[in-house]
Amino acid sequence: MFWSELVENLDLVLVPTGILFMVTYHVYLAYRIIKYPETTVIGFENSNKRVWVQQMIKDVPQYTSLALQVVSSNISAAVYLASLSLTISSLIGTLVAFAEANRSSATSNQLVNEIFFGNKSSLTSSIKYASLLLCFLVAFISYVQCTRYYIHVSFLISTPNSGVPEDYVERAVIRGSNFWSLGIRAYYFAFPLLLWITGPIAMFVCSLGMISFLYFLDFTANPIPAFGIKSTSKRLREPVYDIGRAIESSSGRKHVILHSPVELR
Repeated sequence: MFWSELVENLDLVLVPTGILFMVTYHVYLAYRIIKYPETTVIGFENSNKRVWVQQMIKDVPQYTSLALQVVSSNISAAVYLASLSLTISSLIGTLVAFAEANRSSATSNQLVNEIFFGNKSSLTSSIKYASLLLCFLVAFISYVQCTRYYIHVSFLISTPNSGVPEDYVERAVIRGSNFWSLGIRAYYFAFPLLLWITGPIAMFVCSLGMISFLYFLDFTANPIPAFGIKSTSKRLREPVYDIGRAIESSSGRKHVILHSPVELR
C-alpha cells in the first residue's frame, strides 16, 4: 500500500523538478546570451551571421547568388523541420485517440501496468500527451517564423542598390536564427517528456542528462573574441606575406614586390 502510493506520488515530485531544472537552465542561457554573448555558441553564431551580412551587402552583385543559396538551404531545412513537427503532432493526436479507445480493455491495462511506471490515471496520461503536443506545436510555430524571416532576407539581399540599412538585414537574419534555436529547444524539451510516458524516474534522469549535454553544446571554455571583416583580413595578411617572402627567397627572384603588413593596412 505504501509503495503504490509512493510510486503514484513520484510524478508530483520528479516531473516538476525536472521541468524546473530545464527552464532554469534556459533562463540562465538567455541571460548569458544577452550579457556575455562571447561565452556562448549562440552569441558566436550571431556574430558570424553579422559578418556574413556585412560581406554579402558589401559585394551584393558579386555574392547575390551565394547569399540566396545559403538562405535557400536554411529555408529548406526550416520547412522540413516544421513539417516534421506537424507530423509528430498528428501522430500524438492519433495515439491519444487510440489510448482512449482501448482504455477499458483489461489486457491493455495489464500491459500498461507491467511496462509503464508511475501514476497511470487518465488525467496524468492526458497531461503527458498535452505536454508533448505543446512542445511540437511550439517547434512548428518557431520554424514557420524562421522561414518567414529568411524569405524576407532573400528579398532584401536580391535587391541591390536599394538603400536598405545593413542593420535591418542583420536583424532579420538573427531573428530567423533565434526562431531556429527556439524550435530546436522545443525538440530538446520533448525528449524528457517523451520518456515521462515510461515513468517519472526516466523523465528526471533524462532532464539531468539533457542539461549536461546542452551545457557542453551551448558554452565555450574560453570566451570567443569579437571579429569582423576588417580584423579577419588583417589576420590573413601576415601569413600571406610570410608565404610570399619565403617563395621569393627560395626562388631567387628579385623582381617580385611584396608589401609588408603595415603597408597593406
